[in-house]
Amino acid sequence: MYGFRRYVPVAKRRSMALREMKKLSKKGHPVAPVVIEGRAIASSFWGKAWCDNLESYSDFENRLPRGRTYVRNGSVVDLQIAPGAVQARVAGSELYRVTIGISAVPPARWSALCRECSGAIDSLVELLQGRFAAGVMEPICRQQGGLFPSPAEIDFSCDCPDWADMCKHVAAVLYGIGARLDQRPELLFQLRQVDHQELITSASAGLPLAQPVPAGERVLATEGLSELFGLDLAEPSPEPAAPRPPAKKKAPTKKKAPTKKKAPTKKKAATKKKVPTKKKVPTKKKKRPKA
Repeated sequence: MYGFRRYVPVAKRRSMALREMKKLSKKGHPVAPVVIEGRAIASSFWGKAWCDNLESYSDFENRLPRGRTYVRNGSVVDLQIAPGAVQARVAGSELYRVTIGISAVPPARWSALCRECSGAIDSLVELLQGRFAAGVMEPICRQQGGLFPSPAEIDFSCDCPDWADMCKHVAAVLYGIGARLDQRPELLFQLRQVDHQELITSASAGLPLAQPVPAGERVLATEGLSELFGLDLAEPSPEPAAPRPPAKKKAPTKKKAPTKKKAPTKKKAATKKKVPTKKKVPTKKKKRPKA
């Protein structure tokens, strides 16, 4: 009716899209959905800077809000970033395909950025984590001359029936790129077709070379170390004398075999004791009669 498609609830759209993604995954396609936790689309330096760059151009000002809603509710079910190109699938009333092309950074501009950042970026970790001084952030993030693309450097298409130049599906994918940079910031350099290692190389080239140190000055005395670092360094104790080798033990003497004990001789049979004879009872003497 009136040329509008019927409304499909978000849960039903996502369920339908996930079924299609499973089919693609079985065919070997590396499905990579955009997952947003909470309200913030991006939280890292690179992700926020990408989204801020999009919102700073009036060309996109009225076309981005619906894209924020789509990316937050998980409608970007697949996002693939390659040098100069982005391919995505977005769940709508159907599963739509979005293609975004982004121009490479012109060589003259990239060389100028490397010169401006020379000596300010110490390591690749600092670069990818976005830990810069304000003087480094300004040239990288400036409009029409920094690392992020301007509207003239972005072209896009979507196979949905929406007549708008930038439909909500394209806007959702553009925000999805910012969310993906939270996880893999090196993809921005890949997308813009420049080598982020060149920023580190130019930074190293801008640093002064170390002066050679005479051989006699390469070793610090103990007193100098303790005063310089506040350490309490004890003087090295003299080396202990080498222990004497243990005396050789005498071989144990063999024990003599115990002699056999003589068998005990048989004892003679005990003699029988004589039975004592009975003593004779003395007879009484008869008294003689007196005359």
